[in-house]
Amino acid sequence: MAKTTTKYVCQNCGRQSPRPMGRCPSCGEYNTMVEVVEAATPAGRSQAARPPRSKPQRLSEISADAGARLPLPIGEFARVLGGGIVPGSVVLIGGEPGIGKSTLLIQAAAALANGSGGPVLYTSGEESAHQIRLRADRLGLKAGSLYIVTETNLGDILEHVAAINPQILIVDSIQTTYTDEIESLAGSISQVRECANRLRELAKSTGIGVFLVGHVTKEGAIAGPRVLEHIVDTVLYLEGDPFQAYRLLRSVKNRFGATSEVGVFEMQGKGLVEVTNPSEAFLAERMVNASGSAIAVTLEGTRPLLVEVQALSSPTAFGNARRTANGIDINRLLLLTAVLSRRMGLRLAEQDVFVNVIGGLKIDEPAADLAVATAIASSYRDIPVPADLAIVGEIGLSGELRAVSQLPIRLNEAAKLGFKRILVPRTRRQDEVKAAGLSVLPARNLAEAFKIALPEK
Repeated sequence: MAKTTTKYVCQNCGRQSPRPMGRCPSCGEYNTMVEVVEAATPAGRSQAARPPRSKPQRLSEISADAGARLPLPIGEFARVLGGGIVPGSVVLIGGEPGIGKSTLLIQAAAALANGSGGPVLYTSGEESAHQIRLRADRLGLKAGSLYIVTETNLGDILEHVAAINPQILIVDSIQTTYTDEIESLAGSISQVRECANRLRELAKSTGIGVFLVGHVTKEGAIAGPRVLEHIVDTVLYLEGDPFQAYRLLRSVKNRFGATSEVGVFEMQGKGLVEVTNPSEAFLAERMVNASGSAIAVTLEGTRPLLVEVQALSSPTAFGNARRTANGIDINRLLLLTAVLSRRMGLRLAEQDVFVNVIGGLKIDEPAADLAVATAIASSYRDIPVPADLAIVGEIGLSGELRAVSQLPIRLNEAAKLGFKRILVPRTRRQDEVKAAGLSVLPARNLAEAFKIALPEK
């Protein structure tokens, strides 16, 4: 039996220790030191003695034909992947418990198995085959080439793959999978890393598309070593408010497509249903001519989205005014309120300010700054924003408006949804900013923007 060594590694910063510790001395986080058991390489088996299995090639001699993508009948899923499934790719999907990861994958597996492709193997380490069948019946899924197996041992999973030769392999989840070659428990850093590497080698050598389900930590990151996200080709996060029906499938890494791409689904009785026009869905319950509401034109990946931003300011009952943000970064809200107070004279130091993005959507790009600031000023002055006006623009610390990327795409989306006017930052080439049926209103700073968006009663 090979000699083993035990050490403790911090999952957050990678600090190693020969003994268990409740608190990492490097990053200061608690309960992040995980036991890692490694087997020493036996004498006489030096890696240097092994002949190389690969051969260097000239770049011009390498074939550029990577093979056609496998069509995925779920359009929103295919969009996030970059147009379909690349043969031999490894995709990692993370999300909070109960968000719908297994539901989405069983729907995708059934759709692929019903297509013209080969069989699909779904391995589960958390549910029995009977439970998966009950879910499939509830969702109305039927697929003759979809194989289900309840297994957590990686060696047995590879044997099933060799017997069935599937086109797609789904492993739910990577944290429950283990290999006998490592003595630590399933879910440990060593097990997750080794199993992911073995599955990656399987995908690259056979051309099988592999989907891995990953658990997430309390902070929302995928549990396990950070190297797990470097091993795979694509990392997707399924996000959503538990109290909302909408789910967002977001790409944060994709070697075969655009990053930050977003697919929108709605959780219904028959599973996750695609939302082909998310902007219209996010604006469906909008209250027209209500103060504190503005329409922001955001860009998620290559997709423009129009979302409603609501703000409420009210006199504070405490010594320090509160700032509450739902859907935007709290630090961004603090910056915007400071600019409004200093540059526009709004006495927000005496006001509690609350900002909410409708539909559970999270906005990260600064192009929504002007919409957020306009909503706050609309609530403070009790002046509604015109119902036919959409807003886009970044705000600087001096109150100036800065240009945003992909403005023509945003304009076309606003025009398609029936908006007549759009407030944008003034650019050097203002004549090129056009859209059919849409009046473009440029502004240099917040003062000019508020004259347009907040007309006096």
